[in-house]
Amino acid sequence: MASRPSSGRREMPDCHQGPASAGPFALSGAGETIAAKGRILGMIAQSMIPKSGNRFSEKIMRQQDDRTEHSTMVAEGRPERRREAFFGRLKGPKLRQHQVDLLNERLPVLGLDLSRPAPGDLAELFQVPVERTRLEIGFGGGEHLLHRAGEDPACGFIGVEPFVNGMAKLLSALEDAPRGNLRLYGDDATLLLDWLPDACLDAIDLNYPDPWPKKKHFKRRFVSARNLDRFARVLKPGGIFRFASDIDTYVNWTLRHVADHPAFAWTATRPADWHMPYAGWPGTRYEAKAIREGRRPAYLTFRQLEV
Repeated sequence: MASRPSSGRREMPDCHQGPASAGPFALSGAGETIAAKGRILGMIAQSMIPKSGNRFSEKIMRQQDDRTEHSTMVAEGRPERRREAFFGRLKGPKLRQHQVDLLNERLPVLGLDLSRPAPGDLAELFQVPVERTRLEIGFGGGEHLLHRAGEDPACGFIGVEPFVNGMAKLLSALEDAPRGNLRLYGDDATLLLDWLPDACLDAIDLNYPDPWPKKKHFKRRFVSARNLDRFARVLKPGGIFRFASDIDTYVNWTLRHVADHPAFAWTATRPADWHMPYAGWPGTRYEAKAIREGRRPAYLTFRQLEV
């Protein structure tokens, strides 16, 4: 993942400041009960509308959505970026020679080749028999992905990470802990999503994505109407989309976008459902840093509605 830039602009209200906060995540104080989801989402939507007098109106904010930007580019005849949803660094510090060798030798074996048609049954992608398939977008150094693939050998995992150093770190870890139920992809996740067949995934994980906190960069956030359309296409009915972040503005952004999408429902029924980590959660470096710096992570779960 790219490093998180700081923002000098006004941001949305902090939802993790405690009982005095007006945000939806302050509902867990003693004696308080969870409000109806409609009220929570209404508060979120209200927090995202700029105050009167701000030069950014609600209409302009919505025009910054990824889908609108794409339509404008096409209408004006401007070429699209090949990497539609990845704006961070592709490479960090110089790799060790062994890491370079792993990228040259092991990644072609474990990596997916999108120049070939996707199989109708994704189980064909894996070296061992699998019953389900799960996608993790932006796995960073691979700690979470490696843990999940080890604890659930009956599930096939596909990990996406364009950052070369993160991919090299995971390949190094796989030398000591190989996973026959794991495949990798080292480019923009939207390319992979468009390659996958319909209704092929049981779950999608998006853990601590780059929040792009500046308002002018909101359109770079991976959660968008267009990418939720992609998720809806590749998830099986009843499939799960998990989103974890310590950035309250991105949490609110995600809740609003998913609430606006007809294919998903938020599964939370009480504050613990988004305050507690997922079952079997091993933690991540980003999460540990957030907690050290006083930010409370949120763990959101959405279910693909059965049509």
